[in-house]
Amino acid sequence: MILGISGSGRKNGITCDAVKAVLEASGLEYEFISLSGKKIGGCISCLQCASDNVCKIKDDWLTIGDKMLKADAIVFGAPNYYGMINALGHACMERTYSFRHQARFGLAGKLGVIVSTSYKGDNVVQSYIEKMMFENKMVVVDSVIVRGYSQCYSCGFGHHCGVGKVVRDHGFLEKIEDKHLPLCFEDQDDSKQQTYKVGKILGSILKNRR
Repeated sequence: MILGISGSGRKNGITCDAVKAVLEASGLEYEFISLSGKKIGGCISCLQCASDNVCKIKDDWLTIGDKMLKADAIVFGAPNYYGMINALGHACMERTYSFRHQARFGLAGKLGVIVSTSYKGDNVVQSYIEKMMFENKMVVVDSVIVRGYSQCYSCGFGHHCGVGKVVRDHGFLEKIEDKHLPLCFEDQDDSKQQTYKVGKILGSILKNRR
């Protein structure tokens, strides 16, 4: 089974769409989880997981962590917030620290695919997720960078905010029209091709493993 996780705070945004596209292209059984609305705290360094590699913080991550351990592959996607991975995505990956004690790595050998979204087109989020997968001894198959959707377009004030992306891209506007909006995932042909390719490769590797 392939587990797809979208770390975005938006339930049905570009990150979700891109992760789902990879999962569907694999042609294999999968489960998709959105972290939107989930209560996931960061590691608090209590070290109660050291004896048995089981996190003791009681929140929504426990179910997600259990699914990560059971999956054959993990497709993890997250957006760029403020030049780094968003807090939900970071907390989810950070909690995998509980899997790594006494030279036992719960995620070791599992395949990983990275999906990062950023309207800047950088690889900051990709690099972070890759590092966390490597720290867990996972095998990274490939990564996809998808163009994101700046929150300035939906906050209600972006058309006249002098420090926001809308004005930076289009100048001051009377109102934001459809022609000004960033491309949704379905309209990003290059991104769709990338996710399809990566999904097919992931599916092929897992089928050969069997």
